This record gives sequence, structure tokens and C-alpha cells, in this order.
Amino acid sequence: MPEKPKILQRQTVAQSRLFRAEQLDLRFSNGVERRYEKLCSGGPGAVLMVPMLDPNTVLMVREYAGGLEDYHLSLPKGAMDKGETPEQSANRELKEEVGYGASKLDYLKCLHLSPSYMEHKIHVLLARDLYPERLAGDEPEPLEIVPCNIDDLLALTMRDDVIEGRTIAALFMARAWLARHG
Repeated sequence: MPEKPKILQRQTVAQSRLFRAEQLDLRFSNGVERRYEKLCSGGPGAVLMVPMLDPNTVLMVREYAGGLEDYHLSLPKGAMDKGETPEQSANRELKEEVGYGASKLDYLKCLHLSPSYMEHKIHVLLARDLYPERLAGDEPEPLEIVPCNIDDLLALTMRDDVIEGRTIAALFMARAWLARHG
């Protein structure tokens, strides 16, 4: 593996309520210097859950996405609170977004959204043995909970309203994990 580039300078170049952009001046081991920009994470990360109501039914949510200016169907997700483990965050977010807690949470993987220019990461967890429990969430409107059959995963992920890469990757990881571990 090559030697990591040396960071010559780091500075914040833009900041909003939600985002901070940082400029990195780097020198690579071969002497080439480059300037990179990246979006910095504002906290401990986020979680995305694959909640299985039964062995064939995954609970998805229809919610508004500001980046799309439209609604789409995705898996429930949310920011981790400081001091929470991914499992604690996942169970809290499940209760807030879908009205269920999980007796079993299996950690699948940490995904980085776009590592070439973002620090943001999301922990993917499989949630099983669900039980009804609701916590107040921070959504501006109630989320529509949509039960979907995971058996025909290709058809599910090819739907026009299933467009988020994290959701699609998590569904395929969960199905493979379930096939191996039951």
C-alpha cells in the first residue's frame, strides 16, 4: 500500500448549519501536490436499518428528500447521538421512524457515502424480532411505512421510487446475510 499523502495545510472554506467544507493541501509520496476539498462530518455518524417484520418482509419508509424535491422509498435511517453505539442509535431510530424496536440487531457494515470528497459514514444494521414501540421523532410529517417483499430483491430495487444507493446496497447485504445466517 502506498504511503499516505502529507497534509500541508487544512482550512475550513465554507460552513452552513448542516455542512462544513474543508480544503486540504496535500503532498503525495512522489512529490506531486494537490488541493482537495471535502465535506466534513458533523458528528459521530449515522445508522441505516433493514427492519425485517418477518423473514420475507422488510419495512421501508416513504419520505420527502430535499435533494430530490420529491418523495422516495428508502430504509429508515438517522444521525447517531453523541455517546450512542450504532446499535443504540438503530433501535432508537427504528422506534422513531417505524414504530418498532428490535430484539436482534446484527451489524453488517460501515459504508462511506462518497469517500473521494465526503467524510460521512453510515452504519448498516439488520433489525429482527421486531416489537411495537414508538418514540417521538424529529420528522416534519408522519412517515408512510411500506412493507415490501425482499424475496424478489431485483424487482424491489428497480422500482422507480427506490433510488438511494445506500438503501439498495443495504438490502442486498441483508439478503445475503440472511441467506447465510438465517
